[in-house]
Amino acid sequence: MATQVRVVLHLLLLYIFAVQEGRPVCVDVDPETEAVKGEFMKMKCVYCMKREEISTRTMVKWYYIGPDKREVLIYEYHDEPREPQNVEDYWKGRLVWNGSKDMQDISIGILNVTLNDTGTYKCKASRHYKYTFFTSTGTKNITINLKVKEKASQDTTALYSQIMMYVLLVFLTFWLLVEMIYCYRKISKSDEQAQDNATDYLAIPSENKENPEPAVTE
Repeated sequence: MATQVRVVLHLLLLYIFAVQEGRPVCVDVDPETEAVKGEFMKMKCVYCMKREEISTRTMVKWYYIGPDKREVLIYEYHDEPREPQNVEDYWKGRLVWNGSKDMQDISIGILNVTLNDTGTYKCKASRHYKYTFFTSTGTKNITINLKVKEKASQDTTALYSQIMMYVLLVFLTFWLLVEMIYCYRKISKSDEQAQDNATDYLAIPSENKENPEPAVTE
């Protein structure tokens, strides 16, 4: 018994250390391309690192490409997130940094989206890797064709998922109810059998209990 307890404690300690050492996994997903007027919109840009133990420095620049195909710098990250000095008045105070501390998520957000925000956005990132004896550079560009709508479109996938969730919840509730009834009946039957055995035992005369008759032998 003591050995089993020690094994369980060792496994528990290993699990705790594994949880503490675990780090979130970077997943490069496609950005959203639809926004709703008046709401917050995250312009998603992910630049995953293959080796987190390497010292890196990341610089990010966000551009808006208008109908004239001209790239306009609207936001940047250079040691810290900031608006460019000569940013257009239209973008002032409307963009915020929405990335992660490890600089794998280098997204920005648009506050109070308007219909005029429809257009093409480009995320340009450059990363400098510092190894023991040399350095290297990597780049990544992501283009987002954003379309702003008056109202959010109906997401059929989310609707079906919600319906399936309610169906599963009802099924699990019914299954739990059946299990409770089954266990209650089983316990009640066991109690009745135990009570019948006790009643039969009490019905035996006391002298038969104390002096049982000897077995008949031929």
